[in-house]
Amino acid sequence: MIDKLEEVERRFERLTADLSNPDILADTAKLQKVSKERAALERLVETFRGYRKVLADLNEVEAWLSSADPDEKAYAKEALPGLKAQREELESALKILLLPKDPNDEKNVILEIRAGAGGDEAALFAEEVMQMYLRYADRRGWKADILDMSAGNAGGVKDATVTLSGDAVFSNLKYESGVHRVQRVPATETQGRIHTSTITVSVMPEAEDVDVQINPADIEMQVMRSTGAGGQSVNTTDSAVRLIHKPSGIVVKCQQEKSQGKNRAMALRMLRAKLYDMEQERIRNERDSMRRGQVGTGDRSEKIRTYNFPQDRLTDHRIGLTVHNLPAIMVGNVDEVITACRTHYQAEALKAQTGGGRPPSES
Repeated sequence: MIDKLEEVERRFERLTADLSNPDILADTAKLQKVSKERAALERLVETFRGYRKVLADLNEVEAWLSSADPDEKAYAKEALPGLKAQREELESALKILLLPKDPNDEKNVILEIRAGAGGDEAALFAEEVMQMYLRYADRRGWKADILDMSAGNAGGVKDATVTLSGDAVFSNLKYESGVHRVQRVPATETQGRIHTSTITVSVMPEAEDVDVQINPADIEMQVMRSTGAGGQSVNTTDSAVRLIHKPSGIVVKCQQEKSQGKNRAMALRMLRAKLYDMEQERIRNERDSMRRGQVGTGDRSEKIRTYNFPQDRLTDHRIGLTVHNLPAIMVGNVDEVITACRTHYQAEALKAQTGGGRPPSES
């Protein structure tokens, strides 16, 4: 591991020197590439340098244990446990930082939320979850755009499509895909009975042109007038766009903009993300069909999480996590849950890398 880390450090130092190279400074594309690569290595290098300093301090303190000076020996006995703990903590951090990177981690995402079983209550919960993610995005400084949304019959949303743009969006949200179940007494329930409803959440990395090539002949475009909540007309021109990808049967719709051209461009982004996600899923299934049993199938039809309002409890069934204070969670304070999921799957990947098991299909 040390040899690999020293190699990374040398690469980091070369990239740092490149940032002072007049030729690179004069080329915007090269400068962005160098800056991005250097930034990606910075945390690993800083952690390695901290680890190396702790090792040096440990060697020095361990030498003091055999010192004739009683003060030095006493200090060594006191300092040694803390330094050993630091060493173990930094070793664990380095192993995680050295894990192969998910190439999609830095990508923006297209988030889809759909009401499932439960009728009006599912639509109401779908809107609450959408708002939860929008508030979480706002707290992280991400940009959010609602591309398309269909209202429920009694409020809420039947389905919604949102783009989230910013720093490491997919890295933070990639474990949110799946079935989210809610258990509570609906506002319309007169006898106080608890109902169970479901929604589905899909988090797709936004694909670039180079990721997915789409043949224009494979796309059928339909135009219509945009509609708002309740179905009232919000546009007197045919600006809303529906694209049908004939080979896959995927259908996307966008009515965010007043311009048909802008809606078509946005719909193409959505279609590209869906096709990219479909291809990534196919590759994962072919490569890892056996290992999925370790942490669940990873299928989006699988129930991943339950929000139990009478017990003020959220349970993530994949990792055995239970947290309380649902009111705070529903206003966007989901950091604890998201961090726990990411930490769990990093630990699983680390075990697989060191021979302790197979890596999970989600990572």
